[in-house]
Amino acid sequence: MSLKPKMPLQVWILTLAAFAIGTAEFVIAGILPEVASSLRVTEGQAGNLITAYALTIVVAGPILTLWLARFEKRNVLIGLMALFIAGNLIGAVTTNYSVLLISRVIAGLAQGPFFGIGAVVATKLVSDKLAGQAVGQMFAGLTLANVLGVPAGTWIGNSLGWHMTFLVISVLGVITAVAVAAFVPVQGRDRSAPSVRGQLRAFNDRNLIASLAITILGWVGFMTFYGYIAPVARVAGFSAADLTWVLVIVGFGLIIGNMTGGRTADANLRLSLILWPAAMIVSLIVVGFVASFKWLFLAAAFVFGVASFTNVPPMQMRVMKYGKAAPELAATANISAFNVANALGGLIGGAVVDSSFGAGAIPFAAAILPVLALLFILSQEVRIKERRSSAAAPPLVPSASASR
Repeated sequence: MSLKPKMPLQVWILTLAAFAIGTAEFVIAGILPEVASSLRVTEGQAGNLITAYALTIVVAGPILTLWLARFEKRNVLIGLMALFIAGNLIGAVTTNYSVLLISRVIAGLAQGPFFGIGAVVATKLVSDKLAGQAVGQMFAGLTLANVLGVPAGTWIGNSLGWHMTFLVISVLGVITAVAVAAFVPVQGRDRSAPSVRGQLRAFNDRNLIASLAITILGWVGFMTFYGYIAPVARVAGFSAADLTWVLVIVGFGLIIGNMTGGRTADANLRLSLILWPAAMIVSLIVVGFVASFKWLFLAAAFVFGVASFTNVPPMQMRVMKYGKAAPELAATANISAFNVANALGGLIGGAVVDSSFGAGAIPFAAAILPVLALLFILSQEVRIKERRSSAAAPPLVPSASASR
């Protein structure tokens, strides 16, 4: 009887880093009202902290990853964690909204490169057969952040103040940086200069561009609602103290959705790309209709967690399918696409929560762009099917009578 191979300690350290970074990214959703009240800004303005973080990943992530790839990878990871720690420490001590916004930008600079370079390091720590599992293990830290880190950070923020949330995240970053320095072996410098121009040619494929557009339009609904789940939960009758376990329940939905989406995408990618966006749209509409009913809202929010994260694997797989000419760059571009969606979601949710419609209208607003995404997906799949049918059809041979 063979035992399943265990991941080395170093991969678990990278998982811890992903957990810390993911917590820092999403915890603002749980402490948004407290931040807004403390800094005397509206909840919509506080939502700009989500947008700034996401846009930093979009713009700086690919550029920094390409630049840092030439340096020794362990030192790069340590340096990125130092940047992450600095950003969160600034957030932990500031009482100024603009400074907090800058701190989010600083912390966000570390996320894209850390995941890009960390994934390469993870594959080098195991055999080729376990490379995919190692990367999956590392990225599992993001999912765990939504289940454990965000609720814990929310509880800390509500109990001890939101500054303490950023301080605890900073301490977690320090522990991770020390562990990377102590246990991750030196990787050596990569002196091979990749042809950026050659990789960019992959984006001549219209299907790849369409896939990135699908990610942006389809994912906006997630952050529009999840980023402002605190004010919507307040409409449902939950207190700030209740929000911790509300996020835990939604977080378990995210885990189930991520696993389900991966399995269905492996079984039938085209069906998954149609089914799961439709499921998320329906779940958002249901959340909107039951937002005033406490327990119905909680049940619907859990279903939303499942339906939303089932979209992640199919979206990622579609990008990889049409980005085979430059898989690393395509994957990085899709991470940027997810964060473009996060930024748009922060803006949309902020505009709605500050409007006369109020927080109760956020789920309905969150469903609008995913509907466009679903229509776009359907049109793209029909077009691809027509092209394949045309390519497979035998050429027409003129008859003898017609040639006379």
